[in-house]
Amino acid sequence: MIRTCVVTKEFEILYDVDLTLVNSPDVSWYWVDFHEPTDEESALLASFFRFHPLAIEDCLEYVQRPKLDFYDRYLFVVLHAIAGMTLEAEEVDLFVGQNFIVSFHKSPIHAVDEVWERLKHEEDVQQGPFHVMYRLIDKLVDDYFPPLYHIEDVLNDLEENTNNEPIHDIIEKVFDLRGDLSKLRRTIVPMRDLLYRIIHSDRLQRMKERQLYFHDIYDHLLKLSEMIETNREITADIRDSYLSLNSNRMNNIMMTFTAITTIFMPLSFIAGIYGMNFEYMPELHWKYGYFVVLAAMAVIGMTMFIWFKRNGWFQLLKGDWAKEERERRR
Repeated sequence: MIRTCVVTKEFEILYDVDLTLVNSPDVSWYWVDFHEPTDEESALLASFFRFHPLAIEDCLEYVQRPKLDFYDRYLFVVLHAIAGMTLEAEEVDLFVGQNFIVSFHKSPIHAVDEVWERLKHEEDVQQGPFHVMYRLIDKLVDDYFPPLYHIEDVLNDLEENTNNEPIHDIIEKVFDLRGDLSKLRRTIVPMRDLLYRIIHSDRLQRMKERQLYFHDIYDHLLKLSEMIETNREITADIRDSYLSLNSNRMNNIMMTFTAITTIFMPLSFIAGIYGMNFEYMPELHWKYGYFVVLAAMAVIGMTMFIWFKRNGWFQLLKGDWAKEERERRR
C-alpha cells in the first residue's frame, strides 16, 4: 500500500493524493509512505522517483545496518524499529530531499503511523521533510524504552526473588534476558552511531538549525546504551553468583557425603572382621560380645560425627540464595 500526504504552499494538507500530482507547482512538499508494498509498488522507487539502484537494493534485500548515504538530491537513511516483544529489528528506509520524504517499510511500524497522524498539526506541516525525519527517528527511539524498562523490572524481581522461585528457573530467565539485551544492543548501538554521524556531518548544512533536536535523540540513545550495559552487568552478576553458590553447595554436599562415608569405614571394618567364618574367634562365644561390639561401634560413630560437625563438614547451604547474595554485597 502507498500512502501520500501533500502539503500545499498555503500549508493545506491533502491525503491520498494521486502519486502523479505530488510534483505539482502548488505543492510545497510531500510525504509518500510505502506501507507493506507489493512488488509492483516497490518498482515505483526506480520508475517514478528514480532513486539510486544501490539505495533501492538496500530497501528490497535483507535488513541493513542503520546508516546514512548522501546522493545528489536526497539523503538515504536506514533506521531500525523494534518489533514488539520479540525485539527483532525491522528496517525503515527514508529518502529525504529538500521538498519530499519517502518512507519504505515491509511491515507495519507503529512509529510511522503515529508521526503520520501527528502531521495534521500545523507546526509540523510548516517545518517540512527534515522535521518529519526528526519526528520519525525520535519516535523510533522512544519505542526502545518500554522493552528495556520491562527487562529492568524483571531483573529487579529476580534479584529480590519475592516469589521464591527455584534457582534453575531464575538462571534460565537470566539467560533469556541476556539474549533480549543483546538484541536491543544490536539495534541501539548502530542507531547511536548513526545519530552521531548526523550531528557531526559537514554535509548536512540544511539540518544545522535542527541540530539541538538530534542532540536530544542522541542523548536518549546514550542513556539506552548505558541502561543496556548496566543490565548486562546485573545479569552477569546473577549468573556468576548462581555458579559460585552452586559450586559451594556441591562442595558442601561432597564434604557431607565424605564425612558419612568416613564414619562408616571403621564400622564396616569391625562388622567385616566379625563377619568372617573362622572357627577360632573367642569373641564369638563371649556372652556379652555382641553388646560390647555394638557399643564400641556406637561410640566410634558418635565420636567421629561430633568431630566432623565441629569442623563444619555438615554445614549444607540453606535459605534463599538471593537474600544471601544481597547480604554478601553489603
